[in-house]
Amino acid sequence: MRIGIPKEIKDQESRVGLTPAAVRRLRERGHEIRIESDAGESAGFKNIDYCAAGAQIVKTAAEAWDADLVIKVKEPLPAEYGYLRRGQLLFTYLHLAASRELTVALMQSGVTAIAYEAVEETQNGQRYFPLLTPMSKIAGRLAVQFGAHFLERPAGGRGVLLGGIPGVAPGRVLVLGAGVVGTEAVRMAVGLGARVSVVDINVERLHYLETLFGARVEYLYSTPDVIDDLVPLSDLVIGAVLVPGRRPPCLVKEGAVSDMPLGAVIVDVTVDQGGCVETMRLTTHAKPTYSACGVIHCGVPNLPAAVPRTATQALTNSTLPYILALADAGDRALEVIPALAKGLVIKDYQLVHPDVRAVFPDL
Repeated sequence: MRIGIPKEIKDQESRVGLTPAAVRRLRERGHEIRIESDAGESAGFKNIDYCAAGAQIVKTAAEAWDADLVIKVKEPLPAEYGYLRRGQLLFTYLHLAASRELTVALMQSGVTAIAYEAVEETQNGQRYFPLLTPMSKIAGRLAVQFGAHFLERPAGGRGVLLGGIPGVAPGRVLVLGAGVVGTEAVRMAVGLGARVSVVDINVERLHYLETLFGARVEYLYSTPDVIDDLVPLSDLVIGAVLVPGRRPPCLVKEGAVSDMPLGAVIVDVTVDQGGCVETMRLTTHAKPTYSACGVIHCGVPNLPAAVPRTATQALTNSTLPYILALADAGDRALEVIPALAKGLVIKDYQLVHPDVRAVFPDL
């Protein structure tokens, strides 16, 4: 099969769809790999590394997109819609619930689109998203790292050191959601020595986090009143709510944001799905923050791109088994790998994923 790896064109997106080691695995199985020149440069993977692994370096995006299977990291942007075609397999993060325009473009192209974030397995009776997990882990950790930086006065924040020092109280961190992102955010915040509260509607997840962090964290059942009480007390709020395939609920209203201390920070990791903070909007790594109600807001949808080498390696570790299956069997792999089939969002000009169809019932 001919496999294409275009260079990511989303603002400040430095990850790449495959590492050279993964390319070598595919070449050993007889597949042809085309990678756009310098696609891996920002992640520390040079053209010569891909050549040594057996890939063909192509000069243009059109050449990389001219493939049976296209592997990316982020969703196609409007400049790339023209490369989509019927009979092509596209495997990448899509987050369609946040973009009707992209959903329509994919449907009209005839491409068969499989979303990383929708590939779903079952573990111990619970839904598990193996391709979302590695980036969620990185994003959760980075959210606190970014938040701690933005709290610094030169970055516009209120000048709070999250860990404090003896004699000075540490900063307060509120984490909304106890899933993978939330767990990693709590881990980082506890590691820095902050006072941490986490809220969720899943009591079992709160119990699980208690086994990890003990009495160092406050675990609360999420209600509007609890959130309205906690947000104004927080130096840093992390949005970490996942509703698979759908927009998360708006948990933090503008009134609560306006009651936060001046120079406090909100980092919403869920912004790529629509966000859970009323005053949040998309930002970029080039300009990651803005101020609203006197509070610093960070809505970067691709936080892991800040650490592209780590993120590319982590993502490829998880995606490669599925990519090998698609390369070997084409879309027939969907018939034999149930987890992969659950990631199918667009096929034969139709929107087929039930969660996304619930968001766009008229498509």
